[in-house]
Amino acid sequence: MSESSAEAVASATAAVASAAAASGGWRRTTGLAGAAIGVLAAGAAAGVAIERMTVGRGMRRRARLALDSTGPYGALRGTPGKAYADDGTELYYEVDDVEPEGGPAPRRRRLFGRKAPLPVTVVFSHGYCLNQDSWHFQRAALRGVVRTVHWDQRSHGRSGRGAAQVDGGVPLTIDQLGRDLKAVVDAAAPDGPIVLVGHSMGGMTVMALAAQYPELIRDRVVATALVGTSSGRLGEINFGLPVAGVNAVRRVLPGVLKALGQQAELVEKGRRATAELFAGIIKRYSFASRDVDPAVERFAERMIESTPIDVVAEFYPAFTDHDKTEALGLFKDMPVLVLAGVRDLVTPSEHSEAIAGLLPDAELVLVPDAGHLVMLEHPEVVTDRLADLLTRAGAVPAGATVGGYGSTSSTAQPG
Repeated sequence: MSESSAEAVASATAAVASAAAASGGWRRTTGLAGAAIGVLAAGAAAGVAIERMTVGRGMRRRARLALDSTGPYGALRGTPGKAYADDGTELYYEVDDVEPEGGPAPRRRRLFGRKAPLPVTVVFSHGYCLNQDSWHFQRAALRGVVRTVHWDQRSHGRSGRGAAQVDGGVPLTIDQLGRDLKAVVDAAAPDGPIVLVGHSMGGMTVMALAAQYPELIRDRVVATALVGTSSGRLGEINFGLPVAGVNAVRRVLPGVLKALGQQAELVEKGRRATAELFAGIIKRYSFASRDVDPAVERFAERMIESTPIDVVAEFYPAFTDHDKTEALGLFKDMPVLVLAGVRDLVTPSEHSEAIAGLLPDAELVLVPDAGHLVMLEHPEVVTDRLADLLTRAGAVPAGATVGGYGSTSSTAQPG
């Protein structure tokens, strides 16, 4: 979007809001604002243009229903488990074990009087307003190859609402998410080597875990992958908007989010009623390439739409205070993959380059024509580099075959 068009949209949005307020149209305006804030689930900011829609509303609705009923993405399930955070929040996770032919997953066996080493466990942490299913392609590819754990961050997916936030009104912090990850590791992978994989907020969660539990990183973590994430300075991101628009958004957004969170029921109705209008915005801030499978686009929409507005409001302030630059030093002595989409507007690739600059031995992969949800948009690249990382860490035997990871091409079949 050009600077002039963005400014025009921002001005038009302000005019509409002003007119609605003057005419007592708060309910309608709140619904639209709620839908716009829903876009923040992918890390977007307000004031972006809505692409012109040429297909009738009824046809679009039917298409969405068809994609919801037939789309295979997010359908993979593992052995369920529950962990409990230090404030009592119930955290849901699933384990995909490596099962040999004709038998269950192996337990630790004794070899010549000694216990055989436990297999490596790869723990995946998802991003803001997504859930564990966002790793669909990578999960499908690694099934049967390595033991994996996928979990839902508090207040996301199948995990419970943050107890401290609901009961005590305690502000959420990225440090809390790091402690949540520790609880999941303790429950799902209490011993043995670990590989940590985090996307966006999930990468920040990994950094927060390291900052608070350096001994765990030193003793058990054998490799780390940080995808489309940042170690700090998130307040400087402009989301592809002109400076004036960004500054305006930063001034009003905290108050707007708080107000919307207090009107959650009303806002959710507005989000549902206007969801179609914002599909283009969600696409803009999730993907960069044109040829993305519509079912994948719809899959991303569903994850974002499923996050309640009060959860969006609850999490957003935590990013301002996030700074885990010092914690990155704990990953220096292990294989590290730093990967990002070149056209990511949410956590720009410059943030990944900054991380790699502090980890000179890390592999830095910048994916052209990729946005924030790079693991869904270009799964073949992410899975290939992740498989290589696991091989270097000894988690996957050299020469092992990683399963099909599919493609987001509109003409390809899902993996």
